[in-house]
Amino acid sequence: MALTRDRIRQDVADVLGEEPEDIADDENLADLGLDSVRIMTLVERWRREGATIAFVELAEEPSVENWWALLKERV
Repeated sequence: MALTRDRIRQDVADVLGEEPEDIADDENLADLGLDSVRIMTLVERWRREGATIAFVELAEEPSVENWWALLKERV
């Protein structure tokens, strides 16, 4: 499956136990309970799909919008 904005949202929802439609693009994912362990889960998942991303890049600005801006050029 290709890494898209919707896929990022789906993966985040999966690790948080939320519905994708409940996660806004600009919402701070830390406020929803996203912690470092879950971020590492996402990093590893996306690396397996070919994305070149580091934990610190995701941790600095945890939102679907920011992550998509980082990842869309790196897959």
